[in-house]
Amino acid sequence: MLVIDDLTFNAWGRRFFDRASVTLPNPSKVGLVGRNGIGKSTLFKLIKGEFQPDGGEIGIPKLARIGAVDQEHPATPVSLLDTILAADTVRANLMAELDTAEPERMGDIYMALAEIDADRAPARAGEILAGLGFSVPDLDRPMAEFSGGWRMRVALAAALFAEPDLLLLDEPTNYLDLEGALWLEARLQTYPHSALIISHDRELLNNSVQHILHVTEGKLELYAGGYDDFEKRRAEKLRLQSANRAKQETERAHLQSFVDRFRAKASKAAQAQSRMKRLAKLEPIAATIEERVAPFTLPSPPRPLAPPMMRLEDVNVGYGDHVVLRDLNLRLDIDDRIGLLGVNGAGKSTFAKMAAGALPILSGHMQRERRIQVGWFHQHQIEALDPKDTPLEIIRRAKQDAGETGHRATLAKFGIGFDKQETTVANLSGGERARLLLNMVAMAAPHLLILDEPTNHLDIDSRRALLDALNEYEGAVILITHDRSLMELVADRLWLAADGTVVPFNGDMDDYARFVLDRAANGNAAPSQVGRLPVNGANQRRQKKASRAGHATAAAGSARR
Repeated sequence: MLVIDDLTFNAWGRRFFDRASVTLPNPSKVGLVGRNGIGKSTLFKLIKGEFQPDGGEIGIPKLARIGAVDQEHPATPVSLLDTILAADTVRANLMAELDTAEPERMGDIYMALAEIDADRAPARAGEILAGLGFSVPDLDRPMAEFSGGWRMRVALAAALFAEPDLLLLDEPTNYLDLEGALWLEARLQTYPHSALIISHDRELLNNSVQHILHVTEGKLELYAGGYDDFEKRRAEKLRLQSANRAKQETERAHLQSFVDRFRAKASKAAQAQSRMKRLAKLEPIAATIEERVAPFTLPSPPRPLAPPMMRLEDVNVGYGDHVVLRDLNLRLDIDDRIGLLGVNGAGKSTFAKMAAGALPILSGHMQRERRIQVGWFHQHQIEALDPKDTPLEIIRRAKQDAGETGHRATLAKFGIGFDKQETTVANLSGGERARLLLNMVAMAAPHLLILDEPTNHLDIDSRRALLDALNEYEGAVILITHDRSLMELVADRLWLAADGTVVPFNGDMDDYARFVLDRAANGNAAPSQVGRLPVNGANQRRQKKASRAGHATAAAGSARR
């Protein structure tokens, strides 16, 4: 389906690809990975023909259909269901032709519609939309009534419905909640054609693709298996490369020493010449370049608070006269790691605002430790940054008592190097902005960290660095994320926002994943049912802690290697 041969591409003063070649199996699902800014999205633009290569070729069969999700769907007066149905242009054209076709042509059209199973198209579209979080009443709503985030989901639904021969998805889970990400992970497993997916979601890359395509140093390297398989094989490849280079350097030094000693000696001249030829034939083995990622700095609070940190009794919370969450009866202790589940619109962000002290309760009783300090990261903070601001100006305002050297040292500790400290926010990558804000909300060593979708702009290595920092942090955590791996390895307990309240969830992430997929398939289960799945909560908590400890040990061992 896709053959890349000797691809070379230069832009913006740098070389993205340097005689890169790869052939993707057909059909196959392939995860495209690499550090932020390495050229993954640029490769998509080259495949689609938006950029032209400076050398080499990108080969795709002439009649192959390429589908991509580039931007949110326009806000048109067309209904949601009709928008999705129109994405299958073959079916749409045949249906349009029926209105004006000559009688002798009608039979051919109906036969063609039967071949593509056109009658089932509305049900298939509805199934995809339900999986991505749309309700049955939404199907008749015009596109203009949906927000930009929901229109991004429409664009994804349209691409999946059209089933192109090569589907290109660039970070598709970034605008999905956890439930949508779980559904997409399962959907991609059964996608009938080829798909190339840029993603930093480890679970999706482990469960939904058969190959990993790694972009590194201008080259494309294909590995069989999921992301965990890729990491192991990549680490072994780098180990062998390093060992072979050391061996070659030893041989080179030995040969050169002989040549230097005996080149001028007549009796050894022939042997010296032979060794010089051997030296010339030794192809240099490139030094392994270890891609290090800066750690996150999440200092623990100096002294724990008296338990409970927060207790809610019959609490209602909302905006004005509108109650979003009611009858909240929950307790948060000083070492709790809470994973907050629920579909978009269920009230997760409202709960986070209340827990952060940014939204007062409407009624009920809220006991809150008076000395509590909260670090609150929410996804809209990145959007709210002044594009003309710089990291240095931001840190100066936040730490007015520190000198210039202290400001720059703090930013360096955050992973913002000297060359980026006076760069405007507009010219920082999403990952750099997220890294700056995540470190800043934790800078005062809060007793409680509330993280609302902290990984949206982070690559896999940065997500692992965040996981390691959270595991070392000794305060309480409330985590909202679509990253299943992070949720599983951080949260000791799960709470579910559904049916206008938040309740403890008596299951683990595997239970929740099964429920989400069953609900999408059946379309008739109530969200509250998931709270009644049986599981031993004490055992789950112990297992999560052991898993986190094992992950931290493995990561430390990998770093040492």
